[in-house]
Amino acid sequence: MKMEMPKTTMLRFLLLQMLFLCFASTAHAAQRGPFAMRINCGARQNVQTKPTTTLWYKDFGYTGGIPANASTTSYIAPPLKTLRYFPLSGGPSNCYNIHQVPKGHYSVRVFFGLVAHARTTDEPLFDISIQGTQIYSLKSGWTNQDDQAFTEAQVFLMDRSVSICFHSTGHGDPAILSIEILQIDDKAYYSGSQWSQGTILRTVKRLSCGFGQSKFGEDYGAYPLGGDRFWQHIKTFDQGSDRPRSVETRIKKTSLAPNFYPETLYRSALISTSSQPDLTYTLDVDPSKNYSIWLHFAEIDNSVTSTGQRVFDIMINGDVAFKDVDIVELSGDRYTALVLNKTVTVNGRTLTITLRPKEGSLAIINAIEILEVIMAESKTLSDEVKALQTLKKALGLPPRFGWNGDPCVPQQHPWTGADCQLDKSSGSWVIDGLGLDNQGLKGYLPKDISRLHNLQILNLSGNSIRGAIPSSIGKITSLQVLDLSYNLFNGSIPESLGQLTLLQRLNLNGNSLSGRVPATLGGRLLHRASFNFTDNAGLCGMPGLRTCGTHLSASAKVGIGLGASITFLVLITGSVCCWKRRQNILRTQQIAARAAPYAKARTHYSRDIQMTRHNNYGNTRTAAENGPILLTQ
Repeated sequence: MKMEMPKTTMLRFLLLQMLFLCFASTAHAAQRGPFAMRINCGARQNVQTKPTTTLWYKDFGYTGGIPANASTTSYIAPPLKTLRYFPLSGGPSNCYNIHQVPKGHYSVRVFFGLVAHARTTDEPLFDISIQGTQIYSLKSGWTNQDDQAFTEAQVFLMDRSVSICFHSTGHGDPAILSIEILQIDDKAYYSGSQWSQGTILRTVKRLSCGFGQSKFGEDYGAYPLGGDRFWQHIKTFDQGSDRPRSVETRIKKTSLAPNFYPETLYRSALISTSSQPDLTYTLDVDPSKNYSIWLHFAEIDNSVTSTGQRVFDIMINGDVAFKDVDIVELSGDRYTALVLNKTVTVNGRTLTITLRPKEGSLAIINAIEILEVIMAESKTLSDEVKALQTLKKALGLPPRFGWNGDPCVPQQHPWTGADCQLDKSSGSWVIDGLGLDNQGLKGYLPKDISRLHNLQILNLSGNSIRGAIPSSIGKITSLQVLDLSYNLFNGSIPESLGQLTLLQRLNLNGNSLSGRVPATLGGRLLHRASFNFTDNAGLCGMPGLRTCGTHLSASAKVGIGLGASITFLVLITGSVCCWKRRQNILRTQQIAARAAPYAKARTHYSRDIQMTRHNNYGNTRTAAENGPILLTQ
C-alpha cells in the first residue's frame, strides 16, 4: 500500500532544505575569501607564478606608458617577465585606475623594476601616490636593497576604485613591475582614537627576529586577510649583543582578527646576553613624521617558567613607551602571543627601539613592525574633476600635460596649468586658476567649463581654439580675468558675459568675432575694468571699434551685395512675367475681335430659324400634308 507524506512533515522537509541551501551558499561565499587583484604590468595575458601558482592578471587600467621586458632587482620580487615604464615625454604623472573594487580596507603593494638590459646606475627615482596622497619617494640605491624593491600601504577604498599614480622627478622614467590590491580586515592595525578611514599606513620595515628566512605571509601559510605581508629575516641586531632562539612548540593566540599574524612569526626570537643585557634596534627614517610601532613577543625560552622572571622596559628614542613588561603575565601564559603598539613622532632621522631588562633578567623580542602614519589628502571636488576631464578631451591636450589622477593632489604634483585652493566649507580642493596660454592647443571650449564654479582666472590665449565662446561662461560668477585672445573664436560675444560682475580684465582681441559688443559689458568699464576687443573685424559698438551699421567690413559688404543681386533678379523676373501676361491678354482680345462678324451672322441665322419655327407652328399639319418646307438662308 502506498504511503503519503503528511503535510506537516512535508513542510518541515522543505524548510530543512531551504536552511541547508542557505548554509551552503553562506559557506561558499566564505570560501571565496577576501578580494585580491594582482596585475602583471606590461603583460598581454594572465600568468601564474610558481611555487604558489599565484594568478597575475594581464596589464590593464593604465593611462599611458610603454610595455617592456623586465629586469628585477630583488629576489623577493615576483618572478614576472614584463613591466610598464612611463617616459617623461608621455607626461609627468601617469596612473593605474582600477575600478570595481569592493568598498573596504586594502593593502596596496607596488613592485618596481628596470627595463631589461638597463644599468643599475640608471635606476629611476620617482614618487608614488595612492588616491591622491603621496606615500613614498624612491631613494638612491634602492636597486641594491631587497626590501626597497617595493612600497606598500594600507588604505581605505570607499568609492569602489583605486588610483595609483607615478610622478616623475626628473631622475629617470618610472618603471612598474606589478601591482597588488589585497583586502584586509577593516580594523587592521587599529591604533587608537585618532585612527580613522583617513589614516594611511605605509610599511617602513617588518622584521622577523632570530632563525628562519625572509618570507611572505602566503609562504608562512598565513590567513589571507593578513594581506600577504613580507617579513624580512634578521638574525642579529648587533653581532655579539644577542642570540637567536627558536622552537617548534605551538603558539597560542595567533592568527586572530584584526591583524591575523602568522603563528610561525612567534616561534623564533632574539634574546639579549648577560654581557649586553640591552636589546637595541636602530633604523634610519624620514624626520618630522609619525610612526606606528608594533612589537611582537612570545615567551619561548625554557628558562622562564612563570611571571616575574623576565621583566623589561621598552624605550623609543630614549622615552619609556612601555614600563615593566612581563610577557607571561600580559599574554596569560608561556608560548602565547603578545602584541604591543605605540605611535610616536620622530623629529630626527633615527628611530631607536631599546628593550632594557630589570635586574637579573634578559630581554626578548620576536618581531618588529614600523609603519609611517600618513593622513589622506583631501581630494578635488568631483564636479570640477569631471569639468577638467571634459576640457582635456575638447582641447585635445597632448600627453605631455600629464592630466591623470587628481588635479590638485598630491600637492607636490598638481596638474600642469591648474591652480588649486582648499575650500574650507567643503574640505575639498577646487580649481581657482587655469593657465594654458601659448601651448599650441586646438579643439574647442566646451560648455562644461561652467562647472569650474570657483575659477577666478582663465587664460587660454595664444592657441588655435576655434568655435563660439560658450555662453555658459557667464555662470562662473567668481571669474576676474578672462583671456581668450589670439585664438580662432568666431560668432558673437555672449550676452551672459555681462553677468560677470567681478570681471576686471577681458581680452578677446585677435579672434574672428562679429556683431555688437553687449551693452552690459560697456557698463563694466565704469568699474575700472580693462577690456580688449581689437583685431576682430566684425565687432562693433565699443570705443575703438566701428560704429554699428556703418563702415561695413568686407564680409558684410559681400553679404549686402549678394542680397541686392538676388533682389534685382527677383524684380526682373517679376517684370518679365507681368509683361508676358499682358501680351497674352492683348493677343486674346485681338483674336476675339476678328471672330466677331462670324459670330454675329450665326446669331442672326439662329434667330431666323427660331422665328420661322414659331410662325409655322400652327401650320404644321398643312405643311406636312402639302410636302416639306424648304428653308434657305
